Amino acid sequence: MRILVIDVGGTHVKVLASGQRTRREVESGPSMTPGRMVTAVKRLTADWRYDVVSIGYPGPVLHGRPIAEPHNLGPGWVGFNFRKAFGCPVKIINDAAMQALGSYRGGRMLFLGLGTGLGSAMIIDGVLEPMELGHLPYKKGRTYEDYVGARGLERLGKKRWRRHVADVAKRLKTALEIKDLVLGGGNAQRLEALPARARLAGNANAFAGGFRLWKDRSPNKGKAR
Repeated sequence: MRILVIDVGGTHVKVLASGQRTRREVESGPSMTPGRMVTAVKRLTADWRYDVVSIGYPGPVLHGRPIAEPHNLGPGWVGFNFRKAFGCPVKIINDAAMQALGSYRGGRMLFLGLGTGLGSAMIIDGVLEPMELGHLPYKKGRTYEDYVGARGLERLGKKRWRRHVADVAKRLKTALEIKDLVLGGGNAQRLEALPARARLAGNANAFAGGFRLWKDRSPNKGKAR
């Protein structure tokens, strides 16, 4: 089975397929609707062959379908028929959850994605739980995402942003009793040092999670709820 993995982000849409070594990408942003995404992906992958598709979606997903429009993209994602658009079976999962799945090594793991916003997902004993921790209140009427997402980085500067990342990571790790903390997303590379007992996940982990969605047949591993 040949799998195409699509990682939809606020600034880029990245793709990789079974048997390929180099990912391809296209810019996204506020004008990126699902129809335009499909068109762009088909153009990017015109010389690739695939049987099924995994999509990492930057928003909440329930029963394999987006349930809210993304904050940083165009409209129309909720209710869009991706299977019909691609002409093959499609599995959709929250983008942070997809990278978490590709980063998982066992036990209790929390994934925090430092990108345009703050993605989050937790895996306990192989059971995946996508989360929306970024929208919880943090300081001065603002959310975690307002401080450690891209807007926070721009507003605060690198030095103060890094301090807030360390603080947020410590708070969430303690509250959720996490042993394994994984930081990913494009801005994770801007950290000078990682929080205690944390590890860094590269973008390749998102693709690994997308492949695992189809390849892992065990009943609990990667189970999205």
